[in-house]
Parts: sequence; C-alpha cells; structure tokens
Amino acid sequence: MHVLIVTDAWRPQVNGVVRSLEYMAEQAPLFGTEVSFLTPERFRSFPMPTYPEIRLSLTRPEVVGRMIAETDPDHVHIATEGPLGFSARLACQRHQRAFTTSYHTRFPEYLSARLPFPEKWSYGVLRWFHREAKAMMVSTPSLERELSVRGFKNIVRWTRGVDTTLFRPRHERVLDCAGPVFLYVGRVAVEKNLSAFLSLDLPGTKVVVGDGPAREVLEQHYSQVRFLGTLTGEELARVYASADVFVFPSLTDTFGIVLLEALASGLPIAAFPVMGPVDVIGSSGCGVVDADLRKAALAALEIPKDRCRAYGETFTWRESARQFFSNILATHANT
Repeated sequence: MHVLIVTDAWRPQVNGVVRSLEYMAEQAPLFGTEVSFLTPERFRSFPMPTYPEIRLSLTRPEVVGRMIAETDPDHVHIATEGPLGFSARLACQRHQRAFTTSYHTRFPEYLSARLPFPEKWSYGVLRWFHREAKAMMVSTPSLERELSVRGFKNIVRWTRGVDTTLFRPRHERVLDCAGPVFLYVGRVAVEKNLSAFLSLDLPGTKVVVGDGPAREVLEQHYSQVRFLGTLTGEELARVYASADVFVFPSLTDTFGIVLLEALASGLPIAAFPVMGPVDVIGSSGCGVVDADLRKAALAALEIPKDRCRAYGETFTWRESARQFFSNILATHANT
C-alpha cells in the first residue's frame, strides 16, 4: 500500500507533528507500506502570523488535486488543518477519494491565547474539516472524550513513541549548574504557559531548551534561568539525561512527545492535572500531577529514575506505527 501524507507541518520545524510523521515513514516498510509526503516545500509560502516558524502554503485545491492524482496513492492521510490540508481535503472530496485525518494541535486554544477569536468558532471549522474523514486519529483517551463531546465523529486512537536508544539515562552530565535541575523542553510561546514554571520558587536550576516568540521576554524577566535554545539529537538527549525532573507547564497540549523523551531518559514528570500528562503518566508512578506545580516538582524528585526509564521503554514507535497503519487499513476494509 502507498500512503500519501499531506502536512503543513514539516522541516525545518522541530515539533511533535513532524517527528511523528517522520517515524511513520521510517516504520512503514515493517507493515508492507510505502509513505510519501506532500509538504510546503513544493509551494510558495509565507510565515504564519505570530508563529513564523510555520510556513503557510499558497496553493489551490485543483493544484493539490493534480499532485495527488500524479502520485496516485492507495490512501491519503491529511495530517494538519492548514492551507495545504484544506486544499487536500477539498480535492479528495471533489474526486471522491477517501481520506483519514489526525488531530495533533489544539488550535482553538492556541488562537484564542493570541487573538480575540472565540474558541467555538474555531471548533466549528475543525468539525467541518474532519467531518468527511473515514477516521480522525487522536493520541489520547482524554482527547477522544473531549472531541466526542464537541461533536467530532469517527475518532480512533493513534499513540506516540520514543527512540529509547537515543533517549536514555547517562552517567555524563553536560549541564554545569547547581542541582537539582528542573528541565523544560519545547516551544517557548505563550500557549506553553512557561511562566507558571519559571516563576516557581525551586532549589537548584531551571533549564529551558527550545525557542519561540516568547523567549526574549522570558529570558529578560527570568535572568536566573538557563535558556539553551533549540537542541536536537545527541545534544538534546545528553541534556535530558543531565536533569533531575522534567516540568511540563502546558495546559493545552494534546500529548507531548517530550514527556516520553523525558521518561526514556529516566526523568520523572511534574505537570498540571490536564490532558497529555494525565494520559501519559496514568497510574505508572512516574510523575506527579498537581494544581500546585511547585508541589509536583518537589515531589517528583523522590521518584526513582529506573522506574521512569522502564515505563518510557513501553512507548515504541513500532506500536505507534502499527496503530497508524491499522487505522488506515480498517477504513479500506469498511469501504
């Protein structure tokens, strides 16, 4: 089977959507599948307002429809609700081509954090976008329940994984700072609620890995925090392994692959009791979720690293890919 994945999120972006899709392509041969991508690289584009790392493609449904026809895939998966995703959706409908979608990002919450745009309007658009999909893939039970209540249909589960060879406990500590080290990895933006972490009275050192539009302001306001910018690969993995607790202050993420990277590196998690952390940590005893984030961070220091590592090893990209491709095959069995 040849699966064409249409995505507005693509390199050089560094985020969970891009990583998830890359791993699906890497794992595809194990499931007798070939994956190709239709991405913004093939179109003129412009930076998204307030989110310049994302490039918005300038295209039309008829152009995207021709590209899909030329590729002639057995299945189309539309991963994002951007201009390219919308064009692909309309093109598939016009040509009566079945497709699946995935729900990665809580755009209504992100948008309302930046602009006076009612969330209910955004959710109305998203319901329309996903309505004709044979299946809409979501990452967690919490997200499935929330979207079901909001009127979304045909919801199926697609979990995420982690590279446990790269992200692992290490004896070497590359962070030369006072411990304990409380680490955050991710985009530095208003929707990530970083101030809730950076303002905490905690011992040791707070470290932030990542970049984004809020970095300059936060760096000036929290001068005692170590901001390391964007790191990837071995460099990122060594920083994870040098920390003591992973703090995840976001209230709006649907999952958080960084949570799995932290666990695989032996880090306990401190987070608010919201979607994402609640689903990932569950009853594992590998993190503390509490409305008092300081309390959660301090309590997480007591959690054994080997417990976190063992739990992190249960999240594999192979299982993630099995779910992804099984969801796609199921839609063909039902047509």
